[in-house]
Amino acid sequence: MYKIIDGKVISASVKERVKCEVEKLKQNGISVGLAVIIVGEDPASKVYVANKKKACEALGIISEEYALPENTTMQELLALIDTLNKKPTVNGILCQLPLPKHLDEQMVINAISPEKDVDAFHPANVGKIMQGDFDFVPCTPAGIMEMLDYEGIDIAGKTCVVIGRSNIVGKPMGMLLLHKNGTVTICHSKTQNLKEVCASADILVAAVGRPNFVTADMVKENAVVIDVGINRVDGKLVGDVNFDAVKDKCSAITPVPGGVGPMTIAMLMQNTVTAAKKQNKVI
Repeated sequence: MYKIIDGKVISASVKERVKCEVEKLKQNGISVGLAVIIVGEDPASKVYVANKKKACEALGIISEEYALPENTTMQELLALIDTLNKKPTVNGILCQLPLPKHLDEQMVINAISPEKDVDAFHPANVGKIMQGDFDFVPCTPAGIMEMLDYEGIDIAGKTCVVIGRSNIVGKPMGMLLLHKNGTVTICHSKTQNLKEVCASADILVAAVGRPNFVTADMVKENAVVIDVGINRVDGKLVGDVNFDAVKDKCSAITPVPGGVGPMTIAMLMQNTVTAAKKQNKVI
């Protein structure tokens, strides 16, 4: 019988922990602040930003939103980031991606101070993740590690397969599993024998962005399956894993929605508090 790994329950426990940390900092005269920059009118980005703002308010984190028009220039955006880098009441800076096509995403990521980079996309933070000595981890992989830990799923010695090699999920996910002594394979569009590789996994993480991509013949008996995908099919949210076909082969599986999704914002809140503590030398 498979177990559902409930992201709503686990994210609530993370948020409760964050709320306590924020409260403790406030008692020492330290406020926690997150600045979110959004450029343009992308509807999905607007929803994400609204959800982040709501989470901040619930946990006592001061949220500053900077909504910039679609035609914002690179110079204007970099000037805003520079101002926020220097602003002592802002502990974390997040620039909502994707940006309009005329803006250079990597240049924007590089401009955010590594100490305030709560998305952990800056090359300095990426390098620290490689070394295993990091302050922040990208929010989705961090959330997955939190879920595995919460459920008492031991990674050491396990065969771990990650489908997808993005900088946001696939690559850091592989490194985090490796740091916990998993034996890791990262798969992608050029991987040969993908089905067989996936079917060897004790822990399978699907982050490929294709609905129902993972089928039952790609899953080992009693595997733990983590579904990062959020795809809209006929107005319904579905993951990268064909849940109904796969679930009975798993020992544990995350649903979509209600699995990894809620963890991402919870870990952003955690990263913001970690940043505030480090900047105020509380850690």
